Formats: sequence, structure tokens, C-alpha cells
Amino acid sequence: MAEPLLQVERLSKRFGALAAVADVSLDLVSGECHAVIGPNGAGKTTLLALIAGEILPDAGRVAFAGEDVTRLKVSRRALRGLGRTFQLTQLCAEFSARRNVMLAVEARVGTPFHFLRRADSLATLAARADAALVMAGLAERAHVPAGLLSHGEQRQLELAVAMAARPRALLLDEPAAGLGPAETAEMAARLAALKGRVAMLLVEHDMDTVFRLADRITVMAEGRVIASGAPDTIRADAAVREAYLGEIADA
Repeated sequence: MAEPLLQVERLSKRFGALAAVADVSLDLVSGECHAVIGPNGAGKTTLLALIAGEILPDAGRVAFAGEDVTRLKVSRRALRGLGRTFQLTQLCAEFSARRNVMLAVEARVGTPFHFLRRADSLATLAARADAALVMAGLAERAHVPAGLLSHGEQRQLELAVAMAARPRALLLDEPAAGLGPAETAEMAARLAALKGRVAMLLVEHDMDTVFRLADRITVMAEGRVIASGAPDTIRADAAVREAYLGEIADA
């Protein structure tokens, strides 16, 4: 296997008596999709927050592109190419879809545009935003305020916001949350189209989506890794079946 782009080594985080993440290690190789699954409360979203820099670990290490980023702020990790989506939408409801993406690019990329004339800067931002909206299937909805988009379209917009910053790796926190079957299938198709272009660490409850996309799967329960491997290996793992009460066996 290629050298990992993202390495998580023995990461731990406690909130009082609760060990939300306990001694978790995993890695992500360029171009692959590595899914993290587990029951509610397993620590998956906390793990993503630790990797993104939203909270700091009590112990352990996060390395990205060969650099120790464990103590770097979210913005510094983003500038190095670590993107993020969220379980709950985080958009400016009154701004258009296009403006949301432009603001995200400006905030995350920042300094390169300072060396351009303002007109060129805006044109560059707009071009990046438009390309991201096309990728997300929202080109015809570019000028609609984000608050007026359907829930599925808002999830697509969050993907556009994340991809417009041209990340090397993307942390995806339940991109299919709240979507119906047709919208879930469409989101899975859009993520499948990104495979090979960007590495994805995917947290998702929809098992059809997970097994469609994942090259590797890590299973968490009670803050710990209980299994990790290829999808077929995970399907057959007895500990995984027990943690999911048989759900994965039928997925």
C-alpha cells in the first residue's frame, strides 16, 4: 500500500468520565475511501473533529502529508489540504449557493488572492465556485439562497463548499444524513465520481453507501476500534455483527 496521506496514531479524548475516543489508530491513502462506521455514540464524529483540529486530543498524534498537525488550528490544516463536511448543515442561509462557495474558498485559500487585482480575484473565486457547483449538480441552482434549497441540495452544496478549496483529503461526516433513498443514491454517485481525485475519510450510517464506496472500513464501538479491513472482511467479522446487532450481516 502507498505511503499514507493521513495518519492517526493512538488518538484519545475524554470528556469527564467518558472516553469518547480511546487509543484510535488509522490511516488514509491518497485517492482511497476509508469508511468509519459504528453504532451511535461510538466516537466517530469526535474522531473527525480531532483530525480536523476542532478539538485537541488528550493523547496521540495526527500527521498529514508527512507533517505533524496535531496542534494546528482548523484553518492551518485546511490550508494544507484537509477538507471537512458536517453531519448538520453549516451554510449561510441568506446567501446564494454560489456566494456560499465563494466565501468558503476565500476563507480557506486566502492569501493567493491578495496578490491579484480585485476584479481578477473575484473572477477566480467565481470560476472556482462555478466548477464546484457543477461537480455537485447545483449549477442551475447557483443563485438560489441556501436557505431555500431542499435538504438534499444543501448537502450537495456542502460538498461543493468543501471541494472548491481543492482538498487533498476530505473528512465526510454522514453526507447522507436526512436524505431519502433517491437522494442518498445520488450523493453516493457523486462521491464515487470523486474517488481517485481526493482521499475520503467517510463516517456514514447508510451501509449501502459505505459498501459501495469504501476501499477499507474501520469499525468503532465505545470509542475504540474493534475491526478494520477490506469490506468483505468487515461483513464477515463476528464482533462487527454483534456491535451492529446483525445489521451489517444483511447489508
